[in-house]
Amino acid sequence: MESLAVAFANTLGRYVSKEIVVFVISMIPILELRGGLIVSKLLQVPITTAIPICIIGNIIPIPFILLFIKQVFKLLKKIKIFRGIIEKLENRAMSKSDNIKRYEFWGLVLFVGIPLPGTGAWTGSLIAALLDVDFKKAVLAELLGIAIATVIMSFLSYGLLGALVR
Repeated sequence: MESLAVAFANTLGRYVSKEIVVFVISMIPILELRGGLIVSKLLQVPITTAIPICIIGNIIPIPFILLFIKQVFKLLKKIKIFRGIIEKLENRAMSKSDNIKRYEFWGLVLFVGIPLPGTGAWTGSLIAALLDVDFKKAVLAELLGIAIATVIMSFLSYGLLGALVR
């Protein structure tokens, strides 16, 4: 993920400010807030600037995913070339849904908050939508998860990475 975030930052960084790069990276699936904070440190964006930018960037897609992803998937499945991709995305998301099914709110909080590959707000929103988790409950769980991810990734990016990259 780090190399993907850096490559994206180098490409986009030629055209827009460092802060916009961080914002956009924080909105992208897979990279999200985690990638945004890593890139923030590498681009030398102060942590006090990086954290709100990354949080806002990571939050923006959540309501759209929760509200519209099932309808979008339904439409895309009608188009032959997208059907397999959409089914694969749904199956992949649902394969990670056991803890969310079992613990619903807290399972979603931890799924979004613990920075492991394949977790985060995008996948958490997709799973919550597919499981028909209550919208307000899903948004609150994801916000708490993002707060946890922010603390962990701030320490990793600006603490550990900061000690290595000077």
